Amino acid sequence: MSWTVGELARLAGITVRTLHHYDRIGLVRPSARTSAGYRSYDGRDLDRLQQVLVYRELGFPLEEVGTLLDDPDADPAAHLRRQHRLLRDRLERTQAMVAAVEKEMEARTMGISLTPEERFELFGNGFSDEYQAEAEERWGDTDAWAQSQRRTSAYTKEDWVRVKTEAHDVQHRFAEVMRSGATADSAAAMDVAEEHRQHISRWFYDCPPEMHAGLGRMYVEDERFAATYEQVAPGLAQYVSTAVQANAGRQG
Repeated sequence: MSWTVGELARLAGITVRTLHHYDRIGLVRPSARTSAGYRSYDGRDLDRLQQVLVYRELGFPLEEVGTLLDDPDADPAAHLRRQHRLLRDRLERTQAMVAAVEKEMEARTMGISLTPEERFELFGNGFSDEYQAEAEERWGDTDAWAQSQRRTSAYTKEDWVRVKTEAHDVQHRFAEVMRSGATADSAAAMDVAEEHRQHISRWFYDCPPEMHAGLGRMYVEDERFAATYEQVAPGLAQYVSTAVQANAGRQG
């Protein structure tokens, strides 16, 4: 197959001007010209353009991209392996940042009171004032919110370390029970759900079973909370939600 410069630009989602520039600097040159002198690109040109665009997305300068692609010791498979590794590294860094932001969001919802340095150390960077305002708008007139504010305002850094450690332990024991093959409404899963409810009651606010069931529904309805559990294990958000609601029924 062959493509004109306009067709290739549309296919790749870039501008014709960009392709002209790549041609001028020798980065992606058309393999042929039509009888009228127009650029004509073939499959090999498309492959090279795809590699260029991936490296550009990864932040490589054009000069370095050209050097990499023109390396006589490299082959297409080597470029794909390198790009895959770099993209995986970026994905892991992004996932770590997402996890840090989500932890900060949860902490702020609970009314955390720490210095900026302590907050970064415990929960990572990326706190959003908008999320805090949203949480207060949703729950600010409830007794649970007021109780949580009163309790957490007196917590020290050491208290928050214990809170974080305990919450982390509950999350991972949920994952262990799920991986064991036990259903979400099994006694083992509901026992961990009850520990989760007791954790909330102990550190933040009195959480009766019916309120805990509502939280369980939120863990799948609000993608930000669901992501916290999905970060631990795929499918865990729904598993925890079901276990929490099953336990609420058992307690009732």
